[in-house]
Amino acid sequence: MCIEKADPALAHDSLAIYATRKPSIVREYARDTANHSYETIHSATFRNPLTWLQEQLAPKIREKATEEEIEASRKEMAQRGEESVYDTIPEPVSEEGPGGAGASKKKFAEHKYSTANFKISHRKLNKLGQQIAGKPIDWAIMQMEFSEKRVSKRIKSMLVTAKHHATNYKNLDTSKLIVAESWVTKGPRSQKRIDIKGRGRFGIKVHPDSRMHVVLKEGQTWNEKAEKLRQRRLNRIASAGLVREDVPLRNPRPMWAW
Repeated sequence: MCIEKADPALAHDSLAIYATRKPSIVREYARDTANHSYETIHSATFRNPLTWLQEQLAPKIREKATEEEIEASRKEMAQRGEESVYDTIPEPVSEEGPGGAGASKKKFAEHKYSTANFKISHRKLNKLGQQIAGKPIDWAIMQMEFSEKRVSKRIKSMLVTAKHHATNYKNLDTSKLIVAESWVTKGPRSQKRIDIKGRGRFGIKVHPDSRMHVVLKEGQTWNEKAEKLRQRRLNRIASAGLVREDVPLRNPRPMWAW
């Protein structure tokens, strides 16, 4: 059966049932109906309430509002006292003052991070700590990615999180981050279990736990270190024209050595 030829009584009953749930739909239908003339309402081509209700509830593609419409909507909401929470956030104070160009961000010198206590010997974990100490953060993450140690995945996850926090929360330069310090501590408690042995004897088996701490700082990259070493070696080279030969010898050897 076509929608336009549906029973008007059934349509009004459906609209009345839905009105008990959402009265705003009925007010919107009444406003749309009031815009039509008497001949249009009683003509055969006029849509019945059921058709109008289905069109209102049907999914539609929302058109993107323009900047003028968004500003007008914000002003209207502000007049009614229905401002959004994000519109009421104050402007950040810049370094030059309230009228400055950029917002002030505090920059820290270092960022400390650590793993949680997990079941591993501190001797085994200290081997990985020695491997990444003093290295760039990206190099340390790459080493943990291809390491065959079982705990390397956990250390890699910790390094990635520490790098993210240092960049976004401490405003440190990612390209200059290095693992300045790395050390391992024992956990607060170790599980002890009975180690069954022969002839009715037993021992105590200890399951240790430990954690790793790292400190990220901004340091020299490998290129900067290589350039500094090159300059230091070049400065050691003394040309023949720059060497003074008229100074007395220090600690001269004896004239006759035989």
